[in-house]
Amino acid sequence: MSTPIPPPPRVALFATCLVDALRPAIGFSALELLEQAGCVVEVPPTQTCCGQPALNSGDQAGARALAERNIELLEGFDAIIIPSGSCAGTLRAHYPELFPPTSPWHARAQALAAKTYELLSYLHDIRHWRPENLALPASYTYHDSCSGLRELGVKTQPRALLAGIAGLTLTEMAEAETCCGFGGTFCVKYPALSTAIVSEKTANIAATGADLLLGGDLGCLMNMAGRLHRQGHRVRAYHAAELLAGRGAAPAIGEPE
Repeated sequence: MSTPIPPPPRVALFATCLVDALRPAIGFSALELLEQAGCVVEVPPTQTCCGQPALNSGDQAGARALAERNIELLEGFDAIIIPSGSCAGTLRAHYPELFPPTSPWHARAQALAAKTYELLSYLHDIRHWRPENLALPASYTYHDSCSGLRELGVKTQPRALLAGIAGLTLTEMAEAETCCGFGGTFCVKYPALSTAIVSEKTANIAATGADLLLGGDLGCLMNMAGRLHRQGHRVRAYHAAELLAGRGAAPAIGEPE
């Protein structure tokens, strides 16, 4: 008797505020990649902020209200996929912490956390997807965002996926795992510190001689791309999902559309 083929997973694409407002191409890329990986993808139209800005600012009540709303919206899906380590880390690592262990919301938050994934790790680790028939003759360096790396263990997965693009070569920067200085509300509260941190990061990026800067978090990428531009560097920044979806010829982050 043959083993029945399991149905394709029904996943929710949680687009994130920054992607929705500033770089929709990342969301469209994520949708295409998930469909290529055999998923049935839905983008819940009433989704809103994950609550990370409120959480980082000490607004526990505001973060909890957003968490409850998102749990109700997303818990019916097989998986929740997010093209951002920081937002995925909020759902996976911090939602359960917002509720007392005896609260029904705590169990629901834990269940949601268990099926929440950062996009690139989900494609690599869970769906075992690999790019096909893609080529881009360029060199790149990769920035490991703090939340994706430390909360979710995203490190090797994006590099493994990008290795499937013919002609694309990796040059690692010094201190690739060091913060870029964005930190969400950190860059607003402490602009001088943020600028000093991102300036060290852009020096390491420029020193590689790479054509492209890639990463998995739009906030980090915007921060570094802006500083690179102001310093006169020609390094172009993209979310890794954009290249994996064949959008490497599109305008880079910060470039005119």
